Amino acid sequence: MALVAALAVGVGGSAGTLARYAVGNAIEQRGLDTFAVNVLGSFALGVVLAVGLGDTARLAFGVGFCGAFTTFSSFAVESVRLAEDESVGVAAVYAVGTLVVALLAVVLGSEIGGAIA
Repeated sequence: MALVAALAVGVGGSAGTLARYAVGNAIEQRGLDTFAVNVLGSFALGVVLAVGLGDTARLAFGVGFCGAFTTFSSFAVESVRLAEDESVGVAAVYAVGTLVVALLAVVLGSEIGGAIA
């Protein structure tokens, strides 16, 4: 099972990184791409966890895809860059806003996923 689990995470992660790259290319406004993937990924993870997938599928989609698609490190870098380039206030709004909207997206995804299951 360990090999199957590792492969599931790897395949899901590969797809997540490619999807993240595609979103970054499609949304060229600094910070907006990171915001979008973190909110979309949070929503997707909420759905994945609520739908009740089997272990392998949950690893592939939850840990692999969502883990690779979302990006906390880019979120941190964008927050610091905004503080340096714009203002600390703009950076704070971005950071807190991202966190609040991502948490709301998890709740919404969980609700929708629960209704599907």
